[in-house]
Formats: sequence, structure tokens, C-alpha cells
Amino acid sequence: MESLTQDAVLLLDPVKTGANYKPAVRDRGLAIVSVYTVEPTELRERWPSHADGDDATVYASEAADVLARLAEQPYRIRGVVPAMESAVHLAEQVAEQLGLPGNGTRLARARRNKAEMRRVTQAAGVRVPEFHLVHSLDEVPAAAEKTGFPAILKPTTGAGSHGVTLLPDAEAARHLEDQERRDLFGWEVTEWLVERYVRGREIAVNCFSFGGQHRVVDMWEYRRPDDADYDLPYWGSVQLDPDDADWQPVAEFVATVLDSLDIRSGPSHTEVKCAADGIYLIETGARLPGGPITDQWTQNSDIRPFHDALDFYLDDGSEPRLLKDAPTFHAVCGASAICNEERPGTLVAIHGLDVIEALPGVDKLLVTYQPGDQVPVTRNTKTIPLGVWVSGATRNDVIRTLDEIRDIAVIELAGQES
Repeated sequence: MESLTQDAVLLLDPVKTGANYKPAVRDRGLAIVSVYTVEPTELRERWPSHADGDDATVYASEAADVLARLAEQPYRIRGVVPAMESAVHLAEQVAEQLGLPGNGTRLARARRNKAEMRRVTQAAGVRVPEFHLVHSLDEVPAAAEKTGFPAILKPTTGAGSHGVTLLPDAEAARHLEDQERRDLFGWEVTEWLVERYVRGREIAVNCFSFGGQHRVVDMWEYRRPDDADYDLPYWGSVQLDPDDADWQPVAEFVATVLDSLDIRSGPSHTEVKCAADGIYLIETGARLPGGPITDQWTQNSDIRPFHDALDFYLDDGSEPRLLKDAPTFHAVCGASAICNEERPGTLVAIHGLDVIEALPGVDKLLVTYQPGDQVPVTRNTKTIPLGVWVSGATRNDVIRTLDEIRDIAVIELAGQES
């Protein structure tokens, strides 16, 4: 093996939002060693330039293989970073083997697998929906009958609502012909959760932890147009005011969740539902949030999400900045997901983009499809035709802008009137 010549950070799956770790690492004068665990075809098709900026690139999804490849590289690894949900479990395994900062492997699987997450947190007294684990879609109807309707079907290691399906009744549970058989990262799904659908306000909580202390950075409410049950939470989201009645009880609940999962250091993103009978855990990810949140932090606060997160993964023993002082927000943040809710088809146009872009408070447009593309019915984050990041002086300002965007945007598919 060559002598170790340069300090480096090991980034696991630095694609999509996680690619922003690369410039943050470079700003520290460190080399970038990237490991990609995403299924190869999915990786090539979705992120053909994924290796741009890497000093060394590794393709592996098992800790032993990663460690063997690292031994061939002339780099001293200083920190291990799960840049996307797909790599949370593997990052802990590699970090522990290298003696680097992390949350350990004792509960690493529970921080990635939703069934194990529920078992562990429930044993610690956290309220979770009643659930059953199945290993075949043929088992879903019986499991849903035990759980009761409405129910939710979801892959245990999924993300981005990919493969999450509302089961309103027994008929729906029997007809799963269109159910996704691969997860967001391209791997075959081998087990699913069937759990009771919880009605209530859905809130995402973003934290940073150090030495077992947890700081809530912000909370986002997932807003829907009505009270109908749903399996895709992405419609409109907006930051919660800290004086909201749900803030403190949710913050206390999430702290218990993080403790129960041994999340003592680093960023986390936890989703809960506030129901009539209490707060329920939906899921926790031991990594930075995705979607619009890190973009909005960068633009509308003093948080530098990827730079700040490195303080935790490169723990030198000193308290990170985000634990010393609460972040300062210069505006309230929100986001709109304009979905195709009708039928699949060929895109003619997304009307109103210029008008939306010119609206006060609109920070960014994310257009997924171009005219001529096939647009499926939106079922997950991969298939949202238009995302709009928004900010404003108050929460009500943001909500008004989100409503205005929805009035303007029109998705026209071939064969329908615009």
C-alpha cells in the first residue's frame, strides 16, 4: 500500500442534495473519497456525473468491501459522512471500524430499517403506529386486516415516499399489481411494513446533536389541501413558528426518539404525526434533510448545512457552532410540490413558470420534466414535476405565496386542454 499522504473525508452516496458535501469538504482543504452504494443502473441513469469532484471513487455496498478498497488508497480518512439516506447504516459500520466519530453500530440497523426502528423506539416508550412486517405482497391483505383500515404500506428501507401506498380498504390491499418492487435507490424490496394510518398534523423536525444534547434547528409542517388521507406528504410545506402549540411537545418527543436510537451526534430529520391521542413517530433519518430544506437554510439563515454538518463528522472534541448558538433565520421558509395527480402522459408544457419565478418570495424553481417527456402520476419525490422554494417575512406570507403558485401552475399533458 502507498504511504498515506493526505487527509480525506469519506462521503457515502454524495448525489442529489448530498453532492453539496463535496465543496464543503474541499473548503476544508481535505480530499474527497466517495463511496456509491446506489444500484449501478439507477446511479448511471439518474446521476451520470456522480463522480465529478472525487479524488477517489469506490463502488461498494458492504463494509468489508469499502474497507478493502480504502486500504488501497493513499488517504487518511478523517470522517465518514452519510450523504444520503441509503448509506446511513453503512456509514456507521465503516466509521466504527476506522475508529472515527459516529453513533455506533449497536442500533445502526434501527436507524435505517423502519421495522427495527419501530421495535426499538416502542420498547423505549415511544408511540408508534400498530404495524406488521411482511416479506411478500401476498401477505399484505392479512396484515392490513389485523392493523385495520386505512393502512399504509411502505418498504422498510425506502425513502422519498417511493413505494409508499395508502390502503383505504381491503379491496386496495388485495390489488397491488402496480406496487413498486424496487426502492428509491434501485434495489429490490424484500420486506414491507403494513401499519395503521395515523390521521393528524404531520411535522418534520430537523436537529443537530452532540454529546447526546439535541438542538432543534427548525420544524416544517406538511400541509395538504384538505383532510383526505394521503400517502404522499409533499404538497406544500412551511416552517413552524417556535411559539406554535405543537412545537414544545414535539421537540420533547423527538429528543426521546433520538435518545432511544442512540443518535448522540450529527444531523437528523424526524417525521411525526400529531394525532388526537398523542404524537406518533413516522420515521427518523440520521442525516441532513433533503429536498428544499438545506437550500432554504443556505439562502435564508446563517446555517451552512454541509459545512456545519462536517463539524460533527470530523469531531475534534470541541462543541460545534450549531450547538453553541441557535441559528438565525432571516425569513420564514416553505416549499410547494406541483404534482401530476390525474393520469400519466406526454408533457406539453408546465404553464406559468415565468410568472411564478417573478413572484416576490420565490427563491428557486426545480423543473423535473421537459416538453415531450413522459410524466407519470406523482407517487414519490422522483416524480414531482415542479418544486418551488419560497420564503417570506411571516408564515402567513409564505402560505399566501404557496397558494398563489398553485393557482398559476398548470401541467398540460397531450390530449387535454391547458
